[in-house]
Amino acid sequence: MKDESSTTALGAEALLDVEALRDDTPGCRNVIHFNNAGCGLLAAPVLTAVLDHVKLEASIGGYEAAAARTAAVREFYTETAALINAAPENIAFAGSATHAFGTALSAIAFKAGDVILATRNDFISNQIAFLSLQKRHGVRVVHAPDSPEGGVDVDAMATLMRSLRPRLVTATHIPTNSGLVQPVAQIGRHCRELDLLYLVDACQSVGQYPVDVEEIGCDLLTATCRKFLRGPRGSGFLFVSDRVLQAGYEPLFLDMHGALWIEPGRYRPAETAARFEEWEFPYATVLGCAAAARYARQVGMEAVARRSPALAARLRDRLGSISGVRVLDRGPQVGAIVTFCVEGWRPQPFKEAMDAHRITSALSFREFAQFDFADKNVEWCLRLSPHYYNTEAEVDEVASTVADLRGRQ
Repeated sequence: MKDESSTTALGAEALLDVEALRDDTPGCRNVIHFNNAGCGLLAAPVLTAVLDHVKLEASIGGYEAAAARTAAVREFYTETAALINAAPENIAFAGSATHAFGTALSAIAFKAGDVILATRNDFISNQIAFLSLQKRHGVRVVHAPDSPEGGVDVDAMATLMRSLRPRLVTATHIPTNSGLVQPVAQIGRHCRELDLLYLVDACQSVGQYPVDVEEIGCDLLTATCRKFLRGPRGSGFLFVSDRVLQAGYEPLFLDMHGALWIEPGRYRPAETAARFEEWEFPYATVLGCAAAARYARQVGMEAVARRSPALAARLRDRLGSISGVRVLDRGPQVGAIVTFCVEGWRPQPFKEAMDAHRITSALSFREFAQFDFADKNVEWCLRLSPHYYNTEAEVDEVASTVADLRGRQ
């Protein structure tokens, strides 16, 4: 990576050498990658970390390779913890954000009548998990209302906290289906005041914005590594606060890594967040995640948090000027996810047309966001998510391509 003191067209405040970052990103030579909300392009150091360990496993054996790289594996915990202002002992590796979220939920002894207080924009898999708990345990799922400008009404949510005393408060920091950034730290302040358990899904925000678990005030936080953090697929993590660990929360199914079998009728859970992990690890992936977290910190999350949303704002502005294109993102703060629908096109053909121009994207459907898409009266949208290694020229080319495709209808 070159000297980060050079600047971009977005202004001196960005402090990013975009050409150097693109040189570090082999995929930039092949596509205009605007699907970072799905899976970011691997940086060269991440790719090297994964491949080198796979080669080591092939040469000396999997167990032996893990033992040889023990110190490097520990860096997953130190780098991830530094990224979110936590301690390494509070980090657990997970196979995905959804796995981490489900494991966290399993540690809560829900009973009939307990309330889960969520937002209308929580991630689809989380919403389904809440309904599953409702079906199995008789919990009550309550969604806080949105404000007129979009996003959760924090005051109304706080009122529900006081009246319902929920067993769990939860929010998705940035939904998968729009650019909305939810005020998770404001929600967290109310949770701390009322001593309520608080779980945050930071799947789309880790790697896009600075994430500080102390500032958020969460007890549990989940994230993936493959999206804006640019780590390998099949990876994520769970942050578990000291408060949760000391209160004795543990997942429903522990194994020989998460607990010690101390006598025939008794086990003792690990004292750290390791109790939320399993014995088997994809070590090459873990090392890739450590490299991704290290890379993000070297790039600088403050600079990333300025550049990526600014690229998205440029894209929204250009898409919004195209007749027949409706930009859908709403809220007092919007990030690097841009969603829109196009008159005259069906979803899959439109995405295929974008693919033909080497522009990566993703489709979202009403089933992904029942509340949000019903409010917006749409059945589908295309999602574009630029990141800091993308360029202003790419943004303009993408918008021009959308305008051209719209003009064909």
